[in-house]
Amino acid sequence: QVQLVESGGGLVQAGGSLRLSCEASGRTFSFATMGWFRQRPGKEREFVAAISWTDGTTRYADSVKGRFTISRDNAKNTVYLRMNSLKPEDTAVYYCAARDGANPTPTLNAYQYWGQGTQVTVSS
Repeated sequence: QVQLVESGGGLVQAGGSLRLSCEASGRTFSFATMGWFRQRPGKEREFVAAISWTDGTTRYADSVKGRFTISRDNAKNTVYLRMNSLKPEDTAVYYCAARDGANPTPTLNAYQYWGQGTQVTVSS
């Protein structure tokens, strides 16, 4: 059994910052990539960022490049998403995901494990 538990969401004003955390437990030895996705109101779930568990290779959606940073702490089985210069359009439920493959792909269906999500609301 695999569990991914997100934390760190909340309400922030535009221009502010938040850091999301995702702690993995269970059969974590097989994880090769972890990522963040989000689902904005009325929209489909979309890729935000991903990181290779082994070599730290990262990938970002164009909409968050330069503002968001994904990082990992292997010892804690935790991945983070630092979000700076937040905009109202970043308002969404943010989901942590993990996959067995090593490529930090943006393809949603490539991720086998998902957290329950954490709400991020950015006010204007």
